[in-house]
Amino acid sequence: MIKTLFPTFIYYSPLKSRGLAELNKDLKTEALKFAEIDEEGQIWSRKNYKGGYTSYGSISSLHKVSSTFEELEKEIDKHVRKFVKHLEMDINPKELKMTSCWVNVMPTDVIHTMHLHPLSVISGTYYVQTPKNCSSLKFEDPRMDSFMASPPRKHNAKDHNQRYYSLDPKEGHVVLFESWLRHEVPKNDSNKERISISFNYDWV
Repeated sequence: MIKTLFPTFIYYSPLKSRGLAELNKDLKTEALKFAEIDEEGQIWSRKNYKGGYTSYGSISSLHKVSSTFEELEKEIDKHVRKFVKHLEMDINPKELKMTSCWVNVMPTDVIHTMHLHPLSVISGTYYVQTPKNCSSLKFEDPRMDSFMASPPRKHNAKDHNQRYYSLDPKEGHVVLFESWLRHEVPKNDSNKERISISFNYDWV
């Protein structure tokens, strides 16, 4: 008998919101406007997100300052509750609240190196614009520092046996994962901007 223990779950789904096309259009317009006028964010990005723009270091609670992002929050709430139920967390899903929300605009050749989201419970990203050949979202096996003498896996091994997994995002979709899971966004090979909105949910 072989049992599957300690799995790592990734939630990925289209938003399926009524009026999604209009919401997505408004999110894109506001995201690009923030990138244009947010001087503090531009300065932070030049040091921490070279070549691109993120409001993470300046306006990181967009759902509290924009009704458009507030609408997005309400839609994502539904998916977070489904994910928490699947994870069988011993909490009321409504106790998890979006505490931060920020824009990422990633032009050609920009990368976002491996990281996690400390002190949060659920993190994720909603994809506003994902042009052809844009970056995937790459996840790392959380046991990586414990493998020691473990041999590598075959290049065609099943997803659950791989050391890394890359998710190709689609516009209008949301991805959720537990905040301790390390991930990165490799180099954007598209000649268009990859636009996304990232967020954290905390237990409050």
